[in-house]
Amino acid sequence: MTSTDVTRETEDSGPGGYAAARLRLLTEGARSGPPRRRTLAELTDDWLAGLFGAGTEGHAAGVALVAVGGYGRGELSPRSDLDLLLLHDGRDDKAVAALADRLWYPVWDLGLDLDHSVRTPQQARKTAGEDLKVQLGLLDARHLAGDLGLTASLRTAVLADWRNQAPRRLPELRDLCAERAERQGELRFLLEPDLKEARGGLRDATALRAVAASWLADAPREGLADARRRLLDVRDALHLATGRATDRLALQEQDQVATALGLLDADVLLRQVYEAARVISYAGDVTWREVGRVLRARSVRPRLRALMNGGRPAAERSPLAEGVVEQDGEVVLARTARPERDPVLPLRAAAAAAQAGLPLSLHVVRRLAATARPLPTPWPAEAREQLVTLLGSGRPTVQVWEALEAEGLITRLLPDWERVRCRPQRNAVHLWTVDRHLIETAVRAAGFTRRVHRPDLLLVAALLHDIGKGWPGDHSVAGETIARDVAARIGFDRADAAVLATLVRHHLLLVETATRRDLDDPATVRAVADAVGTEHTLELLHALTEADALATGPAAWSSWRASLVADLVKRVAGALAGDPPPEPTAAAPTAEQERLAVEAFRTGSPVLALRAQTEPPADPADPSGRASGDPGPVDPAAGTVPEPLGVELLIAVPDQAGVLPAVAGVLAMHRLTVRTAELRSLALPDGVDGSVLLLDWRVAAQYGSLPQAARLRADLVRALDGTLDIAGRLAERDAAHPRRRGVEPPPPRVTVAPAASRLATVIEVRAQDAPGLLFRIGRALEGAGVRVRSAHVSTLGANAVDAFYVTRGGGAPLPGEEAASVARELEESLRA
Repeated sequence: MTSTDVTRETEDSGPGGYAAARLRLLTEGARSGPPRRRTLAELTDDWLAGLFGAGTEGHAAGVALVAVGGYGRGELSPRSDLDLLLLHDGRDDKAVAALADRLWYPVWDLGLDLDHSVRTPQQARKTAGEDLKVQLGLLDARHLAGDLGLTASLRTAVLADWRNQAPRRLPELRDLCAERAERQGELRFLLEPDLKEARGGLRDATALRAVAASWLADAPREGLADARRRLLDVRDALHLATGRATDRLALQEQDQVATALGLLDADVLLRQVYEAARVISYAGDVTWREVGRVLRARSVRPRLRALMNGGRPAAERSPLAEGVVEQDGEVVLARTARPERDPVLPLRAAAAAAQAGLPLSLHVVRRLAATARPLPTPWPAEAREQLVTLLGSGRPTVQVWEALEAEGLITRLLPDWERVRCRPQRNAVHLWTVDRHLIETAVRAAGFTRRVHRPDLLLVAALLHDIGKGWPGDHSVAGETIARDVAARIGFDRADAAVLATLVRHHLLLVETATRRDLDDPATVRAVADAVGTEHTLELLHALTEADALATGPAAWSSWRASLVADLVKRVAGALAGDPPPEPTAAAPTAEQERLAVEAFRTGSPVLALRAQTEPPADPADPSGRASGDPGPVDPAAGTVPEPLGVELLIAVPDQAGVLPAVAGVLAMHRLTVRTAELRSLALPDGVDGSVLLLDWRVAAQYGSLPQAARLRADLVRALDGTLDIAGRLAERDAAHPRRRGVEPPPPRVTVAPAASRLATVIEVRAQDAPGLLFRIGRALEGAGVRVRSAHVSTLGANAVDAFYVTRGGGAPLPGEEAASVARELEESLRA
């Protein structure tokens, strides 16, 4: 449908004709895009002009209808509201009020959202001077009907006011953008982003237009219009998919929106959204930096400027590196620099900027991108050293890396980067896209360079550890090959390349083993030692593990996990040094654990202790301290404030079947969330013949207060003797209060870990965390006729990641086929 067709269809047809033409335009199958938005705006223009003409009966002197904001720019999405200003000269308020009714009511009758105002030019300018958002809307004022001179004079006055007041209003606009970013987050990293309000969204694009209109500074224009168009296209498709005026791209709508835009899937959609947001965010950074520079220059007194170099102060240029200087708070090239003859210059300039904590000038980055020669393969030593310097600069690395990436320099240096650039991670634990996570890991690793013998290998491994996520299959396996190739390309020798490949291949090994395996089993330590190979590689892997987890998000690391990893590293280091493996005995119990165990054995019934618990700071020298309940010294200045874990639950139970499902079921009944859980058999002190099961769990109330320990114990006794129907109680509660579900999570996966232990069979469970999940797992394992020797349970965001060491009744591991059968049955029970 063309705009001419639309106009013809709506002529003399009133609201009904407009509604029919609008519906036809939005449903005829044309994809979202500027032509449809423009046609919808023209259609609406004609309809409103008709209403205005009927309301004024052809006598429109001194009154005009004006579109402002997004409608003023001609950007009407399917459910956009109409921003309208009825402008008048103030001579006949009664007639203007009647005209307003004849305009607004038909809009409301069609169910369209309307943002309207009735003002004289003087009132409009006064309101704009008081309300920045009103002024921004008036910058896009567009005449629709009536007195054209009235609209033109207002536009001229508003633009003049904006330019005259720019030194005062632009800092206000910058603060408004920063506050919104703090509230809404960064569009390019959110799984459910707000296309309009988040940083890098449509509001920021509008703010950049306002800065340009001030004539004080301008945004980098390359790619900006296309990025803005892409976000508008996505919003159009989102409006049609939901039938609502929403800007939040929720998970459940992403596949439908992707299909409407002709994209392969939701991941491709998110990647395009993130790329657009990156362009707008970077343009904003550059623009606001330029605004600050101009305003600082203007703040110098005119007389002082006149005394300095005939009115133009000499710009100071401080050397930073060969061919690189600092000027006016930015890093620029020296006058003698020749990028076309110096292929290392881009990395040298980037490293110097990051080390100085300064931004790279936009003009410099563009010049480097346009003229710098490609590096030879392998890179010269200086280039590799400059890359390591850049990666080791800490937080300033981020802005410098983004400047290089905005102009395509990163993918030119590291072609494999293209596959991870702006790639989403559909995991609530991750805060960042894959590419930003890699840079954040390098930032974290920069803080650990003093504790490793090869900081360069640590930093490059941090940059590459997830590079395989751009390829199908296991990203660690794919990343190993890529890391080896990249290492050779940038000039590492064969031995160093092998270390980097090992670090990338096994970057998850330590944390997965420490949290899901029995560290007292010699097979666990031996498997890690064989994979790592040397003590120096283990040292690097330990630092990389912590940097990776810290860069992932708060749910991925804690002092509890740090202590487990440190314990594993200590054991593996001993094995690599040739120390004899320790006997597979359980860790020595604390005094309280021993007391509870003896009492449980003496009484023949469960005994428990429930108390507030904080994690002690991670202490590699004493990793077992986590079980003592002693938070240790607190030093806020040193950053060692314990992390709140909610509640520690210690339970000692005479060794018997059904303990795991009984305890898990009772906790689920009392609406307690299990954050971590360990179950192990505990030998009693000398002189006492027997053993008990010890459960050391961390739990938190889903809501409300914690239950009393006496109630938990009473229900646990009933659960163990079979008089408490846990399954029935949980089913009744779920039926009465069904859980709301958003996007369907991936199905659970149960596997048998090969050769993980000589003493037991290790069954791993990965599933969506939910109330009663651990109860269902325990009941299924008990139903399969196996005994849970020990359990290692953890929750990462919405994901449960559990490992269960199971044996036959006689204590032997399960044969291969039987183990696979148990895993299949458990998976089927969790899918049901």
